[in-house]
Amino acid sequence: MTASTDSPVSPASLRLSVLGMRCAGCVQAVQETLRSVPGVVSAEVNFADHSATVVGEVDVDVLRLAVKDAGYDAAVMESLGDLSAQEEQEQQRYQKLMQQAKVAAALGLPLMVGDHFGWFPVLDSGAGHAFWPWVALLSLAVMYYAGGHYFRGALHTLRLGQANMDTLIALGTGAAWLYSTIAIDFATALPPNAKYAYFEAAVIIIAFVNLGAALEMRARGKTSEAIRQLIGLQPRTARVVRDGQELDVPIETVGLEETLRVRPGEKIPVDGVLLEGHSSVDEAMLTGEAMPVEKQVGDEVVGGTLNQRGTFIYKATRIGRDTVLAQIVDSVRKAQSTKPEIARLVDRIAAVFVPAVVSIAALTFLLWLAFGPTPSLGYAFATSMTVLVIACPCALGLATPISIMVAVGKAAQSGILIRKGDALQSAGKLSCVLLDKTGTVTAGKPTVTSLAGSSGWPDAKVLQWAASLEAGSEHPLAAALVAKARAEDAGLLPVTAFHAVAGHGVGGAIDGKTAWLGNLALMHEQGVECGTFPQHLDDLAAAGQTPVLLAVAGKAVGLVAVADPIKTDSAAAVTRLRELGIRVLMVTGDNPVTARAIAAQAGIDEIRAQVLPQDKARVVRELQEQGEIVAMVGDGINDAPALAQANVGFAIGTGTDIAIESADVVIMQGSLHKVPDTIRLSRLTVKNIQQNLAGAFIYNVLSIPIAAGLLYPFSGLLLNPMIAGAAMAFSSVTVVSNANRLRWL
Repeated sequence: MTASTDSPVSPASLRLSVLGMRCAGCVQAVQETLRSVPGVVSAEVNFADHSATVVGEVDVDVLRLAVKDAGYDAAVMESLGDLSAQEEQEQQRYQKLMQQAKVAAALGLPLMVGDHFGWFPVLDSGAGHAFWPWVALLSLAVMYYAGGHYFRGALHTLRLGQANMDTLIALGTGAAWLYSTIAIDFATALPPNAKYAYFEAAVIIIAFVNLGAALEMRARGKTSEAIRQLIGLQPRTARVVRDGQELDVPIETVGLEETLRVRPGEKIPVDGVLLEGHSSVDEAMLTGEAMPVEKQVGDEVVGGTLNQRGTFIYKATRIGRDTVLAQIVDSVRKAQSTKPEIARLVDRIAAVFVPAVVSIAALTFLLWLAFGPTPSLGYAFATSMTVLVIACPCALGLATPISIMVAVGKAAQSGILIRKGDALQSAGKLSCVLLDKTGTVTAGKPTVTSLAGSSGWPDAKVLQWAASLEAGSEHPLAAALVAKARAEDAGLLPVTAFHAVAGHGVGGAIDGKTAWLGNLALMHEQGVECGTFPQHLDDLAAAGQTPVLLAVAGKAVGLVAVADPIKTDSAAAVTRLRELGIRVLMVTGDNPVTARAIAAQAGIDEIRAQVLPQDKARVVRELQEQGEIVAMVGDGINDAPALAQANVGFAIGTGTDIAIESADVVIMQGSLHKVPDTIRLSRLTVKNIQQNLAGAFIYNVLSIPIAAGLLYPFSGLLLNPMIAGAAMAFSSVTVVSNANRLRWL
């Protein structure tokens, strides 16, 4: 196998659209083919959207040729717009399948009706010898046009030593045509009741299979609705300001740091920061919230969101694949392609399913031939063909990925970014949710509520020194102090030797004097003389405020209290978690008194206070050792170790920073309601998967024995091969339709 020398080398991870897959057996064939290509580290194939994710350093053309040699075709998905090309191919495939079904039905239905009413001559008559050869040729031509892809697929998989749905269809319909053709010339050698032609069964089965595949494709296309809607959010053009002129240019030509103008009612082309003007922006696509967000100079805007009123000029900071929208689409696609444990189990079953069915069909033939009534050959052939036709692994292969695709897409539309398929399965099993306090239970935007200084330290001076120390910190308390100082025009003083003590406070030197700002534990560690200040700490903490002390030259000189109110919906979200039977705890580095006050407002009974950021993972581990299945909900920065340790990590995103690698689920806004929403979606999705798998298993467990003739000794009934074809075709449609119910949650 060779490729052109100038072919592009694939990136570490790329996505292929795979054409021609028709069942779960195809998934195994394509996966093994891709994994066998030198340089491929891993390859995962998703039957639900006919895609493959390949990781490794390998020539793109080599991958395509390998897939083609296996009997399929592949195209590289390189940009967001490639989905449109894939949809166009799917639409063409749908139309072709419908056309093939119509042609097969055009011959099969008249043959079936004529046979039912006895319009056709018997095989061993003179008229029969003149009539049936033409039927054989005509049906062969129809089978070649309408079902040739099944026979070609069966040959390809046979060369690879594999078997799939094509194998079953080709064996069943091919055997029916071959038996019928032989019966024309050798009818006299057959028992009277075996003188039967199955031409109508062969073409009707192909008609049903094609119709079922087309309907399945149409229903399956709905599962990508979320991706289509996300991609549709990005405008095709942008209005850039170049050399003082405004120009409308294709979105692909916008460069970094370029200046753009957005007018009322227009979609924002790429991510950026406002330079001039102000407006309100509808960010529902990002957060799931309908309320518009006010934007002023310095605020970030996200590509794909809708500018409602006001005109503004902004600078592009992220373009192409780096935009938030592109990252969301990429994350959703990856999550849709990942396989939770239940899916990997199904893959292993599907890999041996077709060979097992062929073996069952062969055993059925031998049993009927040996023990069946006269004519045993006719019964043996009819039952074994019915077994081959009815047993299709499509429904089994679709059961899990189709539900995951719908659920992940639905979550993304609601501002919940599920980054890993396993999280979707695990979230429904959670027994305990651990909530970080600041920015999770609370608004994360604390404000200074009180200031107090000792003799010689007026409030303004306490604020100035405290804000100067915190100016080098990223803690929310620091932001509150600096904002207060700027609002009161308290100039910040230069700080040297700044350092932060995790979970306790900060220190540095101002005017040559050592200064500390932090909790009582930090003061004790530094041997600070606190005077009467500690008497006020408990009162402030009991009111839900966070008090910190300012110490200069070893003596406490001031007290600052900061309050961070809880989010308006935190209490309601906690109530919902309790109603789901989940234990709720709050973890914080704050003192126990303040922590209890905040927890009481949110309706949380259990707290873990004065926990350092690096110790939050230990709290998660302790709960897991108690047998709890734990979720950690935090801001994704100092909570990263705990998010990684938890069974499911929820990161509260800001809407513009979604790449939080330690989290399994990213909540694109601050609402805690998204946590119970995710848990409920997980439970419903797992239930939907179980329904699909149960339906697929029950279908095969019941249909194969019935097709083999299990009911015949008791009722004299045998399943018609044409009915078997219809049942097989529509089993997949049923699974896809059931999965699509998740779209209406």
